[in-house]
Parts: sequence; structure tokens; C-alpha cells
Amino acid sequence: MTLEDSRALWNRSRLDLSSDEVLAQLLDRGTVDDWSELYARCAQEPALRARVHQVVLSVPLPLPHFWLALLRSIGEPVDFDARLPRYDAAAL
Repeated sequence: MTLEDSRALWNRSRLDLSSDEVLAQLLDRGTVDDWSELYARCAQEPALRARVHQVVLSVPLPLPHFWLALLRSIGEPVDFDARLPRYDAAAL
């Protein structure tokens, strides 16, 4: 299975990693396999890595510190003390 087949993108006709909305959906609703592939792509593409970082800092996500740690592990400068949007699981 690939990101193109991700169930997180149920409302999309295709994978478009240039879309912040698509990245947010993958980070929020993706599977571990989706996240592994996204991580691998981020490791190879600094621009994608920077965009994922920006999404983590601006979109309420259930695991923001997980993503910050992963981004840091592949060379993205990360401020772990940055203010993150509040994720409200009860609102889902």
C-alpha cells in the first residue's frame, strides 16, 4: 500500500503532497504505514520536511510532539517549546 491508496485521503481524488490540507489529513488520519512512507519522503525531500513542520505548528493534531521528534531525527531544526495548536479529541 502507498500514500496514494491511503484511507486518510477518502475525500481526495489523488495524492497531492503540495497541499497542506492533504498533509494535515495524513498526519491526523493516516495509518502507521502512511506515516512511515511520509517520513521516508520527508527524509529525502527537505522542502516537504519543512512543509510538514509548518503544518504541525499550525494545525491541531493528535501527536504533534511525535512529529516534531521525527522531523528532528531527520535534520529539521525543531523548537520543542513552540506553542502548538490545541487538539480537542472530544470535538470529533
